[in-house]
Amino acid sequence: MAALGRQVLDWHRLISLTWAGIARQTPRLGEQKRAKASLLRELTTASRGGGLEGLPHVEPRKDMQKPECWMSHLDKQRAPVEGVSLEREEVISALLDMGFSAGHVQELLSIQPSPHPRQLLGIVSELILLGVNPEPVCVALKTSPQLLKLPLTHVKKRSGYLRKLGLEEGKLKRVLHCCPEIFTMPQRDIDSIVRVLREKCLFTAQQVTEILYRCPHVLREAPGEVEYKFQYAYFRMGVKHADVVRTDFLQYSIAKTRQRHTFLERLGRYQTPDKKGQTQVPNPPVKDILRVSEAEFLARTARSSAEEFEVFKKLLAREEQEEPESHIPGDENTSEGDEDEDEDEDPEEGEL
Repeated sequence: MAALGRQVLDWHRLISLTWAGIARQTPRLGEQKRAKASLLRELTTASRGGGLEGLPHVEPRKDMQKPECWMSHLDKQRAPVEGVSLEREEVISALLDMGFSAGHVQELLSIQPSPHPRQLLGIVSELILLGVNPEPVCVALKTSPQLLKLPLTHVKKRSGYLRKLGLEEGKLKRVLHCCPEIFTMPQRDIDSIVRVLREKCLFTAQQVTEILYRCPHVLREAPGEVEYKFQYAYFRMGVKHADVVRTDFLQYSIAKTRQRHTFLERLGRYQTPDKKGQTQVPNPPVKDILRVSEAEFLARTARSSAEEFEVFKKLLAREEQEEPESHIPGDENTSEGDEDEDEDEDPEEGEL
């Protein structure tokens, strides 16, 4: 019994020394030091399903009569629990060292479905290496927990690809916030958008990087839609490549762009530049057409009323609906009808 008592006391003292060792090894001082120790204690206690102060309760007297049986039972019960808690402690310490607050760590560890701690740490590490700050990482993983299901090799490969595109050193923060599926979407979808921007629209590699950073929503669009937006800007509005990038032109819907641009054209306040880039009227800058609210656009740029703009939008929508009908069914029906009339007239002419 004396030996058993000493073993229990040694085990109880070991727990206290473990917490004291963790508190001594942390590089932070003051409040961060206390927060780390407190967070480790709370999460480890939760993972064990109870407090640390209670010793295992041994009910059968036969276990008391056979200390080696009792210790064997205790070792079996304690080994896996301590293994899990130590692993979580290492992950928590690493996250805190990366700059995550105690609250952020708790949020990351509470994401459902819960990933393996090592998987969580691996994904977070890759995002931090790309230059994303801890808070945006936490937000991205909470809003898109499917990121934590990705194989670490896939994340590393995609991270290398994004670095080649120039999306690092903080630029990925905006992309990840607006389009977190950049890590989950198929590689061919990203390649197709990049290919259109480079080969069809003739943007430089640096301009492509800037477009993906300033207008990450283009990754969600079909390549044909992105190409059509650029063609409308370049050929219909006379906007050059540098201005397309600088004004974030590709982030606006083509419907909004066409409505406002055509409205200004019919008011005589916008004109497509000629081959020399000259116009007979001074065109307003793109930012005064697209970046402003509708009320400001009407008051400052178009200098027109809301009622007139609403009527115009309805007429423009009707024109767009009638255009394909006149080009395809109308023309074909008219030509077929003329041929039928000619065939009907031929017999009559023969009779005459």
